[in-house]
Amino acid sequence: MSSQAFAEELHEQVRKDLWGYSQEESLNASDMHRIRYEGIRPAAGYPSQPDHTEKTTMWKLSDLEEKTGIALTESLAMTPAAAVSGLYFSSPKSTYFAVGKITKEQVEDYAQRKEMSTAEVEKWLGPILGYYNE
Repeated sequence: MSSQAFAEELHEQVRKDLWGYSQEESLNASDMHRIRYEGIRPAAGYPSQPDHTEKTTMWKLSDLEEKTGIALTESLAMTPAAAVSGLYFSSPKSTYFAVGKITKEQVEDYAQRKEMSTAEVEKWLGPILGYYNE
């Protein structure tokens, strides 16, 4: 079973058993691909969560490397490579969305709140910058 397939299986267990908000759910593969279930499970790097540096927060808060052996590389990829991570939102109103292009002002504000340099934030959020970064 692939790591993504396992992530889907675990999300189903959360919906039906652990949190129990979709106990009667009975979806076929086609329904699963069309996201016909309640809740979402976005992850760092998804269009709704483009900042991979948030993984470091998750790892620190949960002590994940010590508990699971899953580490983050310098580029914030997970190792072993088959590892996946994400967040679960159970509200039936939860939907996937994409963060659009962001302005220099937004980057500067975000950098200040994250206590990072603007250049470092620009490095991590390069694909969504709405301006040319020299």
